[in-house]
Amino acid sequence: MLNVKEMELKVIEGCDITFSEAFELIKTDNIEDLFNSANVIRDNFCSNKAELCTIMNAKSGQCSEDCKYCAQSVYHTTNIKVYPLVNKEEIFKIAYENMQKGAARFSLVTSGKGLEGKDFEKILNIYRYLKEKLSIKLCASHGILSYDKILMLKQAGVSRYHHNIETSKNYYKNICSTHTYEDRINTIKNAQNAKIEVCSGGIIGLGESIEDRLNMAFQLKDLNIKSIPINILSPVKGTPLEKTSPMNPIDILKTISIFRFINKDAYIRYAGGRHNLKNMQDKGLKAGINSALTGDYLTTTGSSILKDIEMFINNSFRL
Repeated sequence: MLNVKEMELKVIEGCDITFSEAFELIKTDNIEDLFNSANVIRDNFCSNKAELCTIMNAKSGQCSEDCKYCAQSVYHTTNIKVYPLVNKEEIFKIAYENMQKGAARFSLVTSGKGLEGKDFEKILNIYRYLKEKLSIKLCASHGILSYDKILMLKQAGVSRYHHNIETSKNYYKNICSTHTYEDRINTIKNAQNAKIEVCSGGIIGLGESIEDRLNMAFQLKDLNIKSIPINILSPVKGTPLEKTSPMNPIDILKTISIFRFINKDAYIRYAGGRHNLKNMQDKGLKAGINSALTGDYLTTTGSSILKDIEMFINNSFRL
């Protein structure tokens, strides 16, 4: 049986664990050892620095893509609000409030395959305005974009582009058919070529295998991603995954820990669906997590900024 402590020391000494080692680790019954070792790795490579980021759903619904988990797709009948791009004043208000409450980052998220035309021009002007008026760091999540468009976002004040790979390459075809996994990888590389930070993670609990989760973690490592949001599926009525069984909290925490073993120096952050952990969210902060997406998410309610600040501070993190 694989020795968890030996794997911890291997990572601490600067070596990478292999896929087979990661597979054995995630199957271990020594879960407290696994969590503790992930915490040691986090402390060694990231210290106790945490980061809270916030997002705003700036354009909702009517998405042309058929991602099976998503409430905003035109292929699914859900009860979400549908609205066009929000005006500058409303966006500024939310960004300012998030900054005042202590969030380090603020991102606008828009539905659709990729933001285009007049909406893209409007979003550039909004980012320029926010950059001029606020000190909060700006992120963006506007789908599949070209190098030129991401460069324009950077020039408008955006410091990090968010684009999830969602799952493994092999499983992606089971989740979406209207664009490819390679489209997502190419967008990430476009952002990297534009010399902008990249935030990329995915969703667990989609029906994927353990191998798929590990392949996603290793893909993110190969892409050198340093901000990795881990979402846990919250099934939405009206989507093809509405009857998917929720993940066991221990399996969620084990996945987080293995992500830390594989991506030793990244911000691994709680994202959507962490309420699936129930009363074990604090446990994740001792099992590899060192950041969080906070406030209201896209179409589900998240945790409050002040509550998350308290949780991190109570677990000896520095914001």
